[in-house]
Amino acid sequence: MTDYEAVTTFLGQWGPFQQRVFFLLSLSIIPNGFSGLSIVFLADTPSHRCLVPASANLTAAWRNSSIPLEEESRGGAFAPSKCSRYKLDVIQSFSERGLLPGIDVNLSDVQQEGCLDGWEYDRSMYISTIVSEWDLVCDDKWKNPLTSSLFFCGVLTGSFISGQLSDRFGRKIVLFATMVVQTLFTLIQVFSPSWAVFCAMFFIVGLGQISNYVAAFVLGTEILNPPVREVFSTVGVCVFFGVGYMLLPLLAFLIRDWRMLLLALSMPGFLGVPLWWFIPESPRWLLSQGRVEEAEAILRDAAKKNKVQAPQVIFSAVQKDLQSEKREAHNICDLLRSRNIRWVSVTLWLVWNILTIAYFALSLNTSNLHGSAYFNCFLSAVIELPAYALSWLLFRCCPRRLSLFSTLCLGGLVLLLIQLIPENLISLAIALEMIAKFSVTAAFAIVYAYSAELYPTVLRNTAVGACSMASRLGSISAPYFIYLRSYSVSLPYILIGSLTALSGLLSLLLPESFGMPLPDTIAHMQEFPGCCKKRPYRLTQTTGEEERATENKISLAVS
Repeated sequence: MTDYEAVTTFLGQWGPFQQRVFFLLSLSIIPNGFSGLSIVFLADTPSHRCLVPASANLTAAWRNSSIPLEEESRGGAFAPSKCSRYKLDVIQSFSERGLLPGIDVNLSDVQQEGCLDGWEYDRSMYISTIVSEWDLVCDDKWKNPLTSSLFFCGVLTGSFISGQLSDRFGRKIVLFATMVVQTLFTLIQVFSPSWAVFCAMFFIVGLGQISNYVAAFVLGTEILNPPVREVFSTVGVCVFFGVGYMLLPLLAFLIRDWRMLLLALSMPGFLGVPLWWFIPESPRWLLSQGRVEEAEAILRDAAKKNKVQAPQVIFSAVQKDLQSEKREAHNICDLLRSRNIRWVSVTLWLVWNILTIAYFALSLNTSNLHGSAYFNCFLSAVIELPAYALSWLLFRCCPRRLSLFSTLCLGGLVLLLIQLIPENLISLAIALEMIAKFSVTAAFAIVYAYSAELYPTVLRNTAVGACSMASRLGSISAPYFIYLRSYSVSLPYILIGSLTALSGLLSLLLPESFGMPLPDTIAHMQEFPGCCKKRPYRLTQTTGEEERATENKISLAVS
């Protein structure tokens, strides 16, 4: 097949067509910054204690002493219990007899009971969250991390099906279909009558969220030429995701009720629908499906927008190949079929999985840090912008493996250092956590673009979707890494830091793609270290017979 990038050089690098594709696809990513991390505020747990009903006949002294004090997990300080109170009928009898708590009655001898009348929540920070509305505390506190995990289960499902649908039916239709799914079900969530319904809707939102992100990412990667592609894949989509992430704490600060906050977050999604008429389908994908005329029509329209002259026949060699060979349908099983692509896939899945644990655990942990949850979340979002800039510089100038290795190991080592910081140096601990978030974010931007470079056009969307799908095991478990804080504050940092440093070492096993064109077929992929060597795929013109001969040799070697 004639090399796509060599054929399309007549378009130039940064004309009006490329600018439109770059910015419109990036704009479509902004709602993903909302839905992916909105749970930080939707499911935050306000300070709470057992409700003592106003109808209880208690004096002021006994009402103030009706909640037992418990030692907190660290620091040795005592705070009112969140899940128990003194037996109401007992202290009512003491109150009626005029006895005083702690003077006439030893409170340690008074029996305790659960929060039989519900809970009283601190409303100074939130008017309501799903925790305060459905009492997801005490015996039901396990539902809180499960809410986030069910969202990521939806992301897992979306990663599994959307990549194959996109490779089968096209990048554009999957992008806009899943954008509509995400927006509509976010809106439906506003009217959830129960926690179970909220979680069911959140699952579908997660399904749409990852699907349109991956489709937009791959569509831009395939349309744009190499220099612009590097900026788009490491800075473009990531910065616009970060913009959505930064707007989240600002909206949450202004809107303290979770239903109204969700309603506000669903509105920008409707603005993406008109983009259908301005974003084209991927010519690379159309060519892989044998739809040469449609691919040429898009490129001729692009040439007109860029005010350049398109060749009379753009894909003549492609047409000859398509007439002489039967196009083979590919699916997710092809990621494991041959030795080379299998090792690339397994290694990438492990790296993505661990990286996702670190990214989402650090993002979801912002509400547990000292100080304002709104400011900490905003700081966590702002720190991503220089991280994306760094990822672009590394991606532009440095080998892919070195870039991924350095950012992952830096993040892992910083997380391991946090546990050594004295408790009184809170600012230093937060600064180190933000440095770790900076490193992990840069690694996330790099691994997305790196993965798209390693896989061929015929499998690219399926492969990136499969990597995203594998990583969702990490995002599903990330809320439970934060849950380990209830046993030890240092335990999450030790586990996440060790795993992140390990993933950095794993990344060194991957093949290098720096300076290589995007592969179009499985035969064009770079070799995994340890596999049989072959000549790297370079910018040359290869006939259909040569390409098929190479693929046949690999098939014979595998069999």
